[in-house]
Amino acid sequence: MSPIKVGLLGLGVVGGGTWKVLTQNADEIARRAGRRIEVVAVAVRDVQKARDLLGDSVSISTDGMDVVNNPDIDVVVELVGGETLAKDWIMRAIELGKHVVTANKALLAVHGNEIFAAAHNKGVMVAFEAAVAGGIPIIKAIREGLSANRIQWVAGIINGTTNFILSEMRSRGLSFEAALADAQKLGYAEADPTFDIEGVDAAHKLTLLSALAFGIPVQFSTAHIEGITSLAAEDIRHAERLGYTVKLLGITRHREEGIELRVHPTLVPTDSLLANVQGAMNAVMVHGDAVGSTVYYGAGAGELPTASAVVADLVDVARLMTADPEHRVPYLAFQQDAMADTPILPMAEVRSAYYLRLRVADQPGVLADVARILAQGKISIESMFQEPAQDGEADIIFLTHVAREGDIDQATAQIQQLPFVRSDLIRLRVESL
Repeated sequence: MSPIKVGLLGLGVVGGGTWKVLTQNADEIARRAGRRIEVVAVAVRDVQKARDLLGDSVSISTDGMDVVNNPDIDVVVELVGGETLAKDWIMRAIELGKHVVTANKALLAVHGNEIFAAAHNKGVMVAFEAAVAGGIPIIKAIREGLSANRIQWVAGIINGTTNFILSEMRSRGLSFEAALADAQKLGYAEADPTFDIEGVDAAHKLTLLSALAFGIPVQFSTAHIEGITSLAAEDIRHAERLGYTVKLLGITRHREEGIELRVHPTLVPTDSLLANVQGAMNAVMVHGDAVGSTVYYGAGAGELPTASAVVADLVDVARLMTADPEHRVPYLAFQQDAMADTPILPMAEVRSAYYLRLRVADQPGVLADVARILAQGKISIESMFQEPAQDGEADIIFLTHVAREGDIDQATAQIQQLPFVRSDLIRLRVESL
């Protein structure tokens, strides 16, 4: 059979890795795909740098639309990122009847419904394994491997930068600022790490996982997002004392009332699998009614791990190009006319256990007043301890049983107004998974 001809948009870390994998494993890939996969055109900023890597056999342009419009191209691989040019290129490729492979989680989380609808109408594939958790085949696992299950929840460490920072804060006792500086020196964090440390990157990925797990449209705007910038080293230390480790988790859970979709720092039991995912690694747990809990672990970013996912998508496209579009695996796992309109729950309706830390004047009656307010809010205390501070003050740390977030909101607002409170109340969610 004739080779699949690929147009590559972007030749950065992932684009360069994709070229390397396609080149060094060309024969093995052809054996799996049933035909060769060849990059014939690329769009880059630095033409000379690209020429040095690719040689003279590949057409090089500085305009992505030149590659998209090239009539020889069968598949457009978008590895530039962003939501403007990338969207224009992908929508044009679909209009021309070309298949698309992308690692662009932000674009799909925000505009995925439009992109998938356009692709469905044209009968072309949009593959995006590399958009979530790098080299971990989590999308294929949920979309295909677990298709017999009613997925109940998905929870994961899906941002390597924040996991590295939290691992450093835990193991070395560093402040957030010091751990972030280390992450930047080692190349784990960008010069502007906002999307990572504020939880936005993880929320983009979780939005896609939630849609795949529950057969709902992608709806990033409904996600609850908290980052790790306000985490204090002392809370990580207190969590350890209580038998927990703090991780930035993406959690999506199907309940009768609707779907939880949230990213935030979370206490997980120290002996759990997710607690022991260290450094820049990723891990995702998926719980299905038939299979129970399954765990997927590996490199969530990087040149070759992410390129592995891109090339795997190319192999899938090569295998299915001639298949009837109606019999291909659906983009979001469920048939287009079977998508559900299950609502995303507001955070006030989310149920979780909670870690609360409060600095108070060290005087009689403090514990009784705090316990009374929690009891009035139907919030029961699992455990607590007090740690002396300075100048007649003390830190009180509570772990609660599972409670409704709206009740916690009301109770903590009342506690904050008590006359002996000396600081803002710190609240973190606790998940046993």
